[in-house]
Amino acid sequence: MGESDYLADPMADSSRVLVLNSGSSSLKFALLDPHSGEQYLSGIGEALGGPEPLLTWKSPGQKHSRQLDSGAAHGVVIDLLVRDLLAGSQPAAGNLIAVGHRVVHGGEQFAHSVVIDQKVIDAIAECAALAPLHNPPGLLGIHAAINAFPEIPQVAVFDTAFHQTLPRHAYLYALPYALYRDQRIRRYGMHGSSHRFVCERAAELLRKPLRELNIISAHLGNGASVTAVRNGQSVDTSMGLTPMEGLVMGTRCGDIDPGLLLHLGDALGFSLEKISSLLNRESGLLGISQLSNDCRELESAAADGHEGAKLALEIFCYRLAKYIAAYTVPLQRVDAVVFTGGIGENSIFVREQVLHQLRHLGFHVDAKHNESIRFGAEGRITAADSAVALVIPTNEEWVIARDAAALVRPGE
Repeated sequence: MGESDYLADPMADSSRVLVLNSGSSSLKFALLDPHSGEQYLSGIGEALGGPEPLLTWKSPGQKHSRQLDSGAAHGVVIDLLVRDLLAGSQPAAGNLIAVGHRVVHGGEQFAHSVVIDQKVIDAIAECAALAPLHNPPGLLGIHAAINAFPEIPQVAVFDTAFHQTLPRHAYLYALPYALYRDQRIRRYGMHGSSHRFVCERAAELLRKPLRELNIISAHLGNGASVTAVRNGQSVDTSMGLTPMEGLVMGTRCGDIDPGLLLHLGDALGFSLEKISSLLNRESGLLGISQLSNDCRELESAAADGHEGAKLALEIFCYRLAKYIAAYTVPLQRVDAVVFTGGIGENSIFVREQVLHQLRHLGFHVDAKHNESIRFGAEGRITAADSAVALVIPTNEEWVIARDAAALVRPGE
């Protein structure tokens, strides 16, 4: 079955968007209705380029997996997606109107999602140095999708776009201004689609317009960031020029003394490559615990007395609580704190510890609600007389699909 078989049927009941999220050794995909968010197919190719790549996917009521040939990369997954998986998802795939791509870094060039052309591809490539673990594989996914669907519009949705509303005093570093003027070195922020989605959903739950709300959104996963949203716009965020700044993450260090980099190079003889690997892949929860970057494993080990796991979780929660407290400065009034991402949506322990450290701001956990809201559930986890904290599962795929549909079918 060829690409033309998936072109949009104007008589079909509803449009479909294929969403691709390319990592350095992975490719996540989802076929969904951009209006309802309903997913008809989703999956992931993992360990791509390695000796044992694996493709797993699910459609309503079914789960599948397939071992791929050694060295299989992004293009192989997309070929299988077109040839086999989408063909098996008919008629849902029969009205494909766009392919939406998550792109981590768009620099200052993109404040909104855009239809991809060569200028956009070139701009994404120019930003690769700012997100070396994300933009290059993102481009691999874009090129593979263009080859597979040459007649279907491709749309880029940027993690950084949501944060282009930051004021200058929040995004500029205290460096010689020429570095910003000439090189655009500044804070950009990430996880924009996630922060945007959960804030919009929080407004619905609170039954107020987003433009009237001040929200602190905490996206907590292997990558983690927290954002201050005032009247619906991002005004400060913890990630910076790259996805390394801010919170403690799975394997990334978060905030450190910049002088440490000089010490690692001058005193210990570390190369730039070794420093990059240390800060991006060997630090964070993994580095502190010397055990794992998986919060679930650390919580289990900590309960069994593992000191490294206890310390890693303590630092993670403290850093997050400190950031949330700091973001009361740009907001002044906080209508809700929102937890999302794999850790934020599921870790009873992390949410409880963080909110306990914020009790001076009026947060008091409702233990029963906190324990029950997990695994896709949403709702309030603080007491009735407390400041509001919510858990909202993120849905970046839906944001990407919505933006793609709005660009290729405006007004639909």
